[in-house]
Amino acid sequence: GPGRALFLRSAAAAAAVRSEARAWRGPVFAGLRSMATTGEEAAAGAEAGPVQQAIEAKLTEALTPSFMQVLNESSGHNVPPGSESHFKVVVVSQQFDGVGLLQRHRLVNHALAEELDGAIHALSIVAKTPAQWEKAGGMDSVAASPACRGGSGK
Repeated sequence: GPGRALFLRSAAAAAAVRSEARAWRGPVFAGLRSMATTGEEAAAGAEAGPVQQAIEAKLTEALTPSFMQVLNESSGHNVPPGSESHFKVVVVSQQFDGVGLLQRHRLVNHALAEELDGAIHALSIVAKTPAQWEKAGGMDSVAASPACRGGSGK
């Protein structure tokens, strides 16, 4: 579903779980649950759509994350039900070690260039090294996304 988390320990583990990861339902922390899915989608166990699946696959291949969570936050915006236009990605990768925040975002954006040129309207990125992730306390350190302001800036 929209709040799955992938816990990958190594490149070999990543390769072994790629197909299973799509079906696995990890925790969705409470601060984002209402924005990640509608109540009906959460109750029905909504599956990830093709854009979310592409994001997960491309970031897994490009960054070999030790932790990754892709949240479809589209339902919290003024878009039709089932849209895949607003995402938050939380990526923890050893490849970010010694790399500044701007370059980390560029790495994510590069991996998702096709999606950013098409279906994705908004992408929020949290990109940390494993050491930063552990020190910060994991998902507890990730702030909930702000409520949609309808594009009016009010």
